[in-house]
Amino acid sequence: MPSIPYDLAAFLVEAKRRTYAGLDDDATVAMPLLAGSKQLEHRAPPYAYRDIYFGMGFFAGQETVSRDDRVIWSMSYSGGARAEIADRDTFFAIYKFLRQALLGVRVEEPFRGPRLFEQADMVYRNEVEGTLDRFHGIETIARHDGASLYELRYSGGMLR
Repeated sequence: MPSIPYDLAAFLVEAKRRTYAGLDDDATVAMPLLAGSKQLEHRAPPYAYRDIYFGMGFFAGQETVSRDDRVIWSMSYSGGARAEIADRDTFFAIYKFLRQALLGVRVEEPFRGPRLFEQADMVYRNEVEGTLDRFHGIETIARHDGASLYELRYSGGMLR
């Protein structure tokens, strides 16, 4: 298995905290590459991070990391709030809570949020298998009473 540079994992943590998790859509670039998408970017040479996604209630997207203008890592994801959630306040509360959980991303598993995050009446869980080289996972948000609110699946790894 190829050695994964620690600095790549550290860069991913920094990029995620400085884009969606930390700034929400305020990190969106004005002219996305794909019409109708949200595109978030962070650069710290030699690395550049890009997250492009479509949708909101249910969304799909892809994150990439380039080193010296060559994409070396990618993660695809899709998911969102449960379709029956129609209350706007609940919808926004779920995504605000998600961003708080995602701020807990760690260098040891720099994919999404921590394994467990709890705040107020919500619980975030992240089940992941693999390493930065090749991984897949599922994150969920539920109420403390067990009612499911959100689910997202993701996978990715080093490109070769």
